[in-house]
Amino acid sequence: KEAAKHIGYPVVLRPAFTLGGTGGGFAESEEELIELCENAFALSPIKQVLVEKSVRGCVEIEFEVMRDSSGKCITVCGMENVDPVGVHTGDSIVVAPILTLSEEDKKKLNESSIKILKELSIAGGCNVQFAFDPVSREYYLIEINPRVSRSSALASKATAYPIAGVSAKIAIGMNLDEIEIGPGLASEEPQPDYIISKVPRFPFDKFENAATILGTQMKATGEVMGIGMNFSESLLKGLRSLEIGIYHIYMAKFDSFTDSELFEYIAKFNYDNIYAIAELFRRGAETEKIHEISKISDHFLNAVKEITELETALSKNIGNTELLTQAKKLGFSDRAVARFWKTNEDEIFKFRKENKIFPEFKMVNSKNSKAYIPYFFSTYNAAGDSVPDSKKKIIVLGSGPVGIGQGVEFDYSSVHTISTIRRFGQEAIIINNNPETVSTDYNMADKLYFEPLTTEDVMNIVLFEKPDGVIASLGGQTAINLADSIMRRGVRLIGTDCDAIEMSENRENFEKLLANLGIPHPQGKAVLTIQDGIDIANEVGFPVLVRPSFVLGGRAMQIVANEEQLRHYLSSAFMIDSEKPVLVDKYIYGKEVELDAVCDGTDVFVPGI
Repeated sequence: KEAAKHIGYPVVLRPAFTLGGTGGGFAESEEELIELCENAFALSPIKQVLVEKSVRGCVEIEFEVMRDSSGKCITVCGMENVDPVGVHTGDSIVVAPILTLSEEDKKKLNESSIKILKELSIAGGCNVQFAFDPVSREYYLIEINPRVSRSSALASKATAYPIAGVSAKIAIGMNLDEIEIGPGLASEEPQPDYIISKVPRFPFDKFENAATILGTQMKATGEVMGIGMNFSESLLKGLRSLEIGIYHIYMAKFDSFTDSELFEYIAKFNYDNIYAIAELFRRGAETEKIHEISKISDHFLNAVKEITELETALSKNIGNTELLTQAKKLGFSDRAVARFWKTNEDEIFKFRKENKIFPEFKMVNSKNSKAYIPYFFSTYNAAGDSVPDSKKKIIVLGSGPVGIGQGVEFDYSSVHTISTIRRFGQEAIIINNNPETVSTDYNMADKLYFEPLTTEDVMNIVLFEKPDGVIASLGGQTAINLADSIMRRGVRLIGTDCDAIEMSENRENFEKLLANLGIPHPQGKAVLTIQDGIDIANEVGFPVLVRPSFVLGGRAMQIVANEEQLRHYLSSAFMIDSEKPVLVDKYIYGKEVELDAVCDGTDVFVPGI
């Protein structure tokens, strides 16, 4: 209390030795301070809490810096949070390189980072975070992480600089100018000529009633990264990588909001503010007012405004190839363009093929050298570097962002698949969008395409590389959900085929299969309407289990005790895909037993029950 009185409210509390902002928060008064302190002291293992002046609303800037035992330092990556200080960096959209600070201000913060590392005699990688006031140009050190962190993984994938690997070599006594990484030495600073956007993945599709307002305590379960030649291209790639039913910077729920409700919404720092901001621009809101409320830089807001202005132009000029090319340069998906041209994604894909509008694949080479790094991203804004060869090749679809029910276990599968393909002398190509994974280390495969896992983005790569086959059965639900759409466009799936996937994942088809095989299963039926679901539930008796098709981790699944609950949960289940059946069957109390099996088409091996 004394510290807060001396500093003046508002203050921020930060418990020592915690991760992800655990136990922290902002206090506007003594009452709020006391309430926060109880939890903060309880969560700090050394019972220590830092009370600081609140710098909420400033720009948050991060540097990933390396130092060796000789004292040499280099900056691997500078990153800028789109959301202001006050939103945990793990919950913020983050871009690299830094886009809104002057060269002078970037230099000032970078030099401070290096001074800190030298003073602390850090050996290896370190993350340094600043709050920067763009009006006064004053800055404050928020914190340092003297270790490899979540941001280190992002910086590594953003620059193709292996921070963890170099840190390990420094730990055993090597210096930066002795460590070779790809095309050069670890002592050379990356200089990317592209932009990355990290977009957080939140679990609110699983936890509908969770608080969605963001603060100092991290809520995201995972993240995706989009790479492009401009901010818009990288941002829109990131948004359509999230696997939340979003394919553009548009969320239907905001259609029903009034203007004043939208402004109130973005003032609370909700997790989906970026979509609300886009809706405000569609209604003619001014950048200045949105900046005043959201504290997001004009640079990023104007990019969103440009996207919404192009939406209007597309709607008024259906079939205009020049506008389509412009839209693709800003990162628009075929599905987004289809919405404005009142057609479907397949028709836009055909239109692009007829007019030869395709992306190039540029190499992620932040050292600007001529050396080859097998790490690529698509763009409509630059010449490509990737050259397909005639070698037999297989594409593996990755598992995308970490969410509830789908974690790194699928990335483990993808990595082992890649190594097996290479061991048999074939070229292994991985497509993934998650900077936290091992599969997005460019040394793992013969080629890495850091791209959204959507039909359009996968097909662009397939048409370019012309693989002998694509494996979709080892990337979790993410990859499985792409199997049917890419097969319909002529892609050869290897491993488990679409018929088997459809038979297993489609609740109605699987129920018929069990009946044909004489395998007992709970009484119930796959339904396509809420009324049919209610009829089945009344027939078999409550409680019932509601299960949608093609989902993982229990998404929209529920044990339902009465008709009112059933109506609610069937609505949620049909929102995932109204054309896919939902299974309503009798809930059975008892022990759950499962087994894994491997089949080569004839023989079945069961490794464990």
